[in-house]
Formats: sequence, structure tokens, C-alpha cells
Amino acid sequence: MHFPKLPDWLVYGAVVCALLVVAVGRQERADAPPPPPPVPGEEGVPLGPASPFDPSIVVQVPDKQEPASGTAFSVGQNGVWLTARHVVDGCKQAAILVADGRGVAARVTIDPRFDAAILTTEGGAPAMPVNLADPRKGMRAFHPGFPQGHAGEVASRLIGRENLVIHGRGARTEPVLVWAEVGRTDNLKGTLAGLSGAPALDSAGRVIGVTVAESPRRGRIYTTAPESMRTLIARTPRRGGDASVPEFAPGEAITTDNYGRIADGLRRDLRVAQVVCLAV
Repeated sequence: MHFPKLPDWLVYGAVVCALLVVAVGRQERADAPPPPPPVPGEEGVPLGPASPFDPSIVVQVPDKQEPASGTAFSVGQNGVWLTARHVVDGCKQAAILVADGRGVAARVTIDPRFDAAILTTEGGAPAMPVNLADPRKGMRAFHPGFPQGHAGEVASRLIGRENLVIHGRGARTEPVLVWAEVGRTDNLKGTLAGLSGAPALDSAGRVIGVTVAESPRRGRIYTTAPESMRTLIARTPRRGGDASVPEFAPGEAITTDNYGRIADGLRRDLRVAQVVCLAV
């Protein structure tokens, strides 16, 4: 059977359309949850101040802590790190993993007001740049760390504020930012346990918060609020010869196409590291 030869313009047009379909389909990483809901109000405007009337999410923390693992990130090159409080709360022996089967002892300082903790070690990694300005609705965040105890990362979009209500050990209420998950590492399924303590990075690679909780069913991620980060950074100890945490310093631009590669680099440089509780 003889088929008529298609004109070149039609062939080229079909190729271009196929490339566009592939490009659009790759805007978010595989295994992403359903698209996030529209951002309430006008997108791109700064968030308002925290309010006791903000919606709340309740988290139950067991009174008896079990050995656990999470993520930490460097805020001081001489060995100062931030992580989520519940990762190391009640931990008698914590360590930052620097290689397979090797770790350095970490001294734990719990902040009683926030779900955050400061770790100090002998020696450290280059400090992550931070952005302490108020975030804007709809902005992207990237969370590199160790979900389920393995290297992985998540992308999210800012929805608004909520109040994190902690029941059980360290009961308290604190304002947090709530993000809708829009992408994650290929083949990463289910809970993000182990990502707690990871930095939330803006599109310039600067820390804007600490990842503290998730709501798997809703596809939500929660991070410390800007005012909490300002207090935490102000309380971060300065050790001999260590410069202050670089604010607004440019990091490498991050997008939904390259955040996996950048996250791998941060983990390789130990700017983002796994923290483990060895004994409680």
C-alpha cells in the first residue's frame, strides 16, 4: 500500500507539538500529589501577621521518645546546625552523619517556644544562606533532606498560615506556614518521615524556614514561621572565627527541573545532613 508523503511543515509541526507536551509534563517531578488548591486572596502578596484565629493543625507527640532520625542543615561553618525539635527532644546522644556508618557527636539545645533545636558539633560545613524577609503567597519552596531515612526532596507552594498545636511531650501552640506539596523525588511514596528538620529553600537557594510537620492525606507540609526563624537565627551561637549567618546571600537558583540535582549537591557538601538520635 502506498501512503502519500507528508509535507515537511507538517512533520516539523508534529515534532514541535510532541516536544511541548513532554516539556509541560516535566514541570513537576514524578509521583507528585494532585495539584494544590488556589491560593486564597491575591497571589504574590506578603503574608499577614500570625493570628490566634488562623486555622490549626494538631500533632500528637508521644511522651516517651524513641530513637529517631531526621534532617539538619548548617547555619555556622564551625559546627552549628538547625533541625526540628521533635527529632532530638529527649535525646541523650545525637549525631550528625558524615559518611556511611560514621557520625560526629552533636550537643542538643532545645528551643522551648518552637519546634526547632540547635545542634553543635566539633567542625562543620559551610553555612546555608538565609532569607528572613516575609514570604509571599504562592511562592515555591524546596525541601532537601532524608525522607524515610534516604536521600530525597520535595517541592511545595505556599498557601498561608496555620497554628501548630502540639499535644503530649512539649505541649505548645506556635504559628507555622502551610505549603501544598507539588512534587517529590521519583519513587518516593507515602510519608515524609525523616524530612523533619530539613531547610525550606526559596528559589534563590536561601533558607526561609525549618520543615517541622506534614499532613500526608492533605498533601501539606509545615515550616516554622518567619518570626520564629528570626528568633532562632538571632539565638544561634557564634563560635570562634565563625562569621554570622549570611542573610540574603545568593544561592544557586532552584527550579522544579533542577532541585533534585541541587539537593544532591547540598547533601554531598554536608550542608544538609542526616541527624540521628542514638540513645534516649
